[in-house]
This record gives sequence, structure tokens and C-alpha cells, in this order.
Amino acid sequence: MINRVLIRVKVVQVLYCYLLTRPDRSMDQALAELDKSFEKAYDLYLGLLMLPVAITNLQERRIDEAKNKFLPTAEDLTPNTRFIDNSLVEQIRQNADLQILCENRLIQWDDPIMLRLMLEKVLKSEIYAQYMAQPATDPASDAELWRQLLRQVILPDEDFLDYMENDSLYISAEDVDIMGQFALKTIKRIADGAEDPISPMFRDDDDNLFGRQLLEKTIRDYDDNNVLIDSCVYSERWDRSRVALMDRVVMNTAVTELKWFDQIPSQVTLNEYIELAKVFGSDGSGSFVNGVLDNVVNTLRQRGRLLK
Repeated sequence: MINRVLIRVKVVQVLYCYLLTRPDRSMDQALAELDKSFEKAYDLYLGLLMLPVAITNLQERRIDEAKNKFLPTAEDLTPNTRFIDNSLVEQIRQNADLQILCENRLIQWDDPIMLRLMLEKVLKSEIYAQYMAQPATDPASDAELWRQLLRQVILPDEDFLDYMENDSLYISAEDVDIMGQFALKTIKRIADGAEDPISPMFRDDDDNLFGRQLLEKTIRDYDDNNVLIDSCVYSERWDRSRVALMDRVVMNTAVTELKWFDQIPSQVTLNEYIELAKVFGSDGSGSFVNGVLDNVVNTLRQRGRLLK
């Protein structure tokens, strides 16, 4: 579930922090940071699955409070409860595996200000208006409501992203995007009645080990990788002394993957780290990293270090 795209993101982030703080930070501490970042990413996935329940619960409390106010209106007394009766939300509530995971990992939405803000944005959305205006709804439309609300209203919302990034040092916009996509797929599985819809933290043991091995080997090979990278930063095109640290981190991690992970095609590695350079680097980082890594691949092949 935490896929290799996110694993690479986390390794690059942890390596960057490690380089800024060494020698005060050991490799064991860096590996522990990586493990914690994976845990937080999985917590985010579980939290996103529970967010429709938290928002619905808030709206249900609002409706109950309106009924009991001093001078309730006719609308207060006979509200349209379609939104709070959503069957997908009830399926999430009744999923025992998800509830146990959230209880054990202390997953809860306990910020009333953020929840009120998200609820208001949901209630003002065209998606909500269309759903409430339908002559009738069914489980499929109930599930689709929350898939669209998450995809179009909540996940891309700047206030939501700011809240998530400020809530944890380990959560970035990239985490929200990737975990959000997994949450959307899980919601579909829940709606379809899948037997085990909740994804584990990692797909398999290989993915579980991949991040730790990648980080550890990159730290150990960092100086040697830099020599190789510098030899491939041709002086007639680029100034080696001005290579940004983040670009160097991205390229260093890519070199490690090229050298040590034979099962991953070289082009896959190149594509992934070029995209990371675009995300984390400056405007020209993508093309710069692309050019240098092409030179690295050719050099490794000439030296017999790249057999794939």
C-alpha cells in the first residue's frame, strides 16, 4: 500500500535531513526516522478513510442541535437526512478491521475547527448539491458522493493540505496525494463489498525492505556516488560547485538504485527520480538531473557496473 513511489519520496526526504544534521545523526537514527515516516503515511491513509465518518458525525450533531434549539424552524424539525444516512459512511463505521486499526494506532479527527471548515466546504460544493437534489440515492451513488468529495473538494484543498503538513513533520502534500489515491481505491472496495478492503502498510516483504536498504546503501555509498556524479556533470554545460543539495540527494539515491537493485529497470529508476527532482528541486532540476543521470547510466555500463 505504501508503494515504491512513496518509498523513494521518503528516502529522499530522510536522506536530505540526515545530510543537514550529520555527524549529529547516525545511520540508525536515519533508519528510525524512515520507519516513523512510513508509520505516519499509513496513519494518514487510515485517517482519510475515517474522515467521511468524522464529517458526517459533525453534521449529524448540527442537525440534532437545530432540532433542540429554542425556536426551531420547520426545516430544523424535519431536516433532509440523506447526507447523514449515507450508506458508504455506515459501511466504514461497521468495518471491524478498520476500527481496530484506528483504535490501536490512535487515529482520530479531534480538531473541531478543521472539521467545521471541511464540512462547510462540502456543504457549499456542487457535488453535495447535486447529490441532495437527486430523486433517490442508492449505495453506488452514496459511495460516489464521497469519492468525488474527497477527490475534488477535500484532498486538493489548500486549507486541508496546510493543516495536514502543520500537524506532522512527516506529512507532505505528496503524502496526501498518494495516500489519498489509495483511500479512494479502498472506498470503492468497501462499497463493492470486498472481503478485505483495507490495505496493509506494505504490499509485501520486498517493499518493506526496499526503503531501508535504499537509504542505508545510499548513506554508505554517498561519497563514492558523489565522485561518479561529479564526473558526469560536464563542465562545459554545468558548474559542479553549484549543484544544489537536493539535486545531489535525488541523484545519489538514483545512483544507488541503479547499482544495487537489479530487478528494477533502469528506465523506471530514471523516470522516478527525474520526477522527484521536479517536485523537490528548482525549475531546472528536472532537466539537469535527467542529463546527469543519462551520463551516469552510460558510465556505469562502460564500467560493467550496470548489467540490467
